[in-house]
Amino acid sequence: MIRLRTLLFFISICLLTILSGSAQQTGTAQDTLKVRSEAYGLRVGADLSKPLRTLLEDGYSGFEIVGDFRISQKFYIAAELGSEKKDIFEPYINTTTSGSYAKIGMDYNAYTNWLGMDNAIIGGLRYGFSSFSHELLAYGVYTTNQTFPQTFKVDPQEFNGLTAHWAELIVGVKTEVLNNLYLTLQVQLKRKLSEDQPENFDNLYIPGFNRTYDFSEFGVGYGYSLSYLIPIFKK
Repeated sequence: MIRLRTLLFFISICLLTILSGSAQQTGTAQDTLKVRSEAYGLRVGADLSKPLRTLLEDGYSGFEIVGDFRISQKFYIAAELGSEKKDIFEPYINTTTSGSYAKIGMDYNAYTNWLGMDNAIIGGLRYGFSSFSHELLAYGVYTTNQTFPQTFKVDPQEFNGLTAHWAELIVGVKTEVLNNLYLTLQVQLKRKLSEDQPENFDNLYIPGFNRTYDFSEFGVGYGYSLSYLIPIFKK
């Protein structure tokens, strides 16, 4: 009986030691989790694809400023402001479109980072608004008579004060290349909600929305931006 009690006492001491060590490890892990914090702040930058297109594409110029602000572990308020000018020279029409635009919405980070990382797989929504104007430089006069070549009429006309609204779905990736410096690549699917339509003339291009197409309310786009995080607090 004494041996049994001694054995039970020894087993109890061992269990208490193991549980005590486990509790200390749990406490240490919790302390580690408490110490871990993530930066919250304003991230601002520029879309590099716009100046690159300005250099490489004839008849195009533009720039875009991008920014976001983290409001929770996964969600960000995001916005873009930009300006574009686009010349369109086609067999039946020559026109120039210029204007500015703004987009605002939310981004969601679907990626779970390892300790010390700050990358993102982004899904986002935007509301877009553009104010723009067209200058019609020349156009072809439609005729069914094939005997004579088509008449191309040079008659400059301006259409000012036009607006357009659209919704935008964004998918992209964001990676921290240096401390607080981020590189982002994204693609955009856009759908027009409304637009001002000039008389006897179509909006061939809408700044911020990009090229439009007959019988379709949809458009596409892409972005390649570099931004810097200004930390405000940690959480």
